[in-house]
Amino acid sequence: MKLWIGLFLIVSGLIFLTTTKSQRRQASDLSAKEEVSATTATRNPGSAPVIVELFTSEGCSSCPPADEVLAKLDKTQPVRGAEIIALGEHVDYWNRLGWIDPFSSSEFSKRQSEYANAFGNNGVYTPQMIVDGHHEFAGGNMNKAREAIARAVQSLKANVQLVALAGSNGKEVNLSVHVRDLPRRTPGDTTDVLLAVTENNLRSEVPRGENAGRSLRHSAVTRQLAVLGTISADQGGFEAQPVATVASGWSKDNLRAVVFVQERASRRVLGAASISLSEK
Repeated sequence: MKLWIGLFLIVSGLIFLTTTKSQRRQASDLSAKEEVSATTATRNPGSAPVIVELFTSEGCSSCPPADEVLAKLDKTQPVRGAEIIALGEHVDYWNRLGWIDPFSSSEFSKRQSEYANAFGNNGVYTPQMIVDGHHEFAGGNMNKAREAIARAVQSLKANVQLVALAGSNGKEVNLSVHVRDLPRRTPGDTTDVLLAVTENNLRSEVPRGENAGRSLRHSAVTRQLAVLGTISADQGGFEAQPVATVASGWSKDNLRAVVFVQERASRRVLGAASISLSEK
């Protein structure tokens, strides 16, 4: 009888330990799932928008790794508290070396030169990444990108609202832009409100130039960039209802509209917002 009682106690103890471990494991798994859900739910809402520009070119052999960095920043949003808004701007000064980048524009080359003047740099280079118009570095450096974005999150931001209006069609999207609660601006500077249209999931087969034989993929390629208007020193906000035009060959499902506020001389970005144009 004592032997049976002993065996019963041993088996009961094993069952208790197994059940306890299982319950602890389930509780741990549930806690982890809740943590992931919380992170996912709070990553974008309430996050500070940060503009990340990459000056790049398909004719530049060192640019593809930087294009990948921009794509990862755009898709994974790895910096807590930041809503990373990516702008891939393809310059045209590499086009003379054997391959004409189909996404390049002289306007982006000019914009990069304006940054060089503001930063006091002698000349321009690719790949160059610029965060919120203030921090610049070689575009392939993910660590520097994350550090710069984390710093940019700490700056005060204007309240920028961007929505699509009813009545949009396949070729045009009517937008509404409202800017208010501007942070303190640089005395004597001009504040511009800009509208960009970007496209994701683009690909090129490059037959010539430094990237000959390579298949290149791009995210957040800037298709359009224009100034909507300016905010004078005595104005506390800005309103506009621009139209985003979808050109032939662009995939509307991959397009985003971006509005950002930027000082013209200092190049400081004061606020931004973006929306997807799919199903608009």
